[in-house]
Amino acid sequence: MIDEIRKPILKHMEDFEPFFREQLHSPNKLLAIVTHYILRRGGKKMRPMLVFLSALQSGGVTKSSNIAAALIELLHTATLVHDDVVDESEERRGQKSVNALWNSKVAVLVGDFFLARGLQMATENGELAILKTVSDAVQEISEGEIEQMEHARKLDIKEETYYEVIRKKTATLIAACTKCGAISAGAREETIQAMYEYGLNLGIAFQIKDDIFDYQKSSLLGKPTGNDIKERKLTLPLLYALRTAPKDKSKEMMKMIRSKYKESKTAKEATEFVQQYGGIEYSVKKMKEYGNMAVEALHRLPINEATPCLEKLILFNEQRKK
Repeated sequence: MIDEIRKPILKHMEDFEPFFREQLHSPNKLLAIVTHYILRRGGKKMRPMLVFLSALQSGGVTKSSNIAAALIELLHTATLVHDDVVDESEERRGQKSVNALWNSKVAVLVGDFFLARGLQMATENGELAILKTVSDAVQEISEGEIEQMEHARKLDIKEETYYEVIRKKTATLIAACTKCGAISAGAREETIQAMYEYGLNLGIAFQIKDDIFDYQKSSLLGKPTGNDIKERKLTLPLLYALRTAPKDKSKEMMKMIRSKYKESKTAKEATEFVQQYGGIEYSVKKMKEYGNMAVEALHRLPINEATPCLEKLILFNEQRKK
């Protein structure tokens, strides 16, 4: 499905790859080695794809679209490198993380370099509207991450707070992609707003899907991961189950989560609890509601070759297995 979605922008995606690598050139040998290692891991380049599809939907792909896509991809990559340091992760996409191969200092500085190159590139090309959109997104992502940590500490999150946290933490960067795509195409304000709303709702649907995975049997592992419970994150499937289960069962579940008694046992109990009290079904329903809102925003715009691809992204999210 991703190949179908990328079809109208395939040439732009191919041209983007060398342009992106060019932004990261450095005479520093260690920096060059680490950068090469990060780029070698590849990835689907979902965010640049969103920028180009949104630009195509909004008037056409331009040089500004390349700059927007590169800025967001640089920011996203920097965030992943920094996240591995914060989480003390040894792996990223099945390979050793930068901090595991080198050390945390190198990882933080390399992440800073990626971020600085993105800012430098945007200012050198006078892309102030794109830079402001991405800067606003960075601020919201940081706030969302800190809010989630705070709620994990207190274990006091409610459903409406959950949506606010994932809007900031995840959806705001997807929305920045679609908004920047529209800006780069020179679109009018109503088009930019519609593309922003499309991206925001798609981003929320994406995060709900990720949160569902934690309580479903994984096709790869054969068992739920339980990572959210181990990190004391109360996500939508569990929040709904806690609300609908008998009070004594909910209290017992919360006591188990608070005590951190045998985390693997808690994760298993929480998974069974969520499945028993309808947390998966409810979360799927809410994910589809946000997907529908994304479609509604998209349908405010004229239909062109990008429209079915942006619609398929919503279906891709609903059907993906990882």
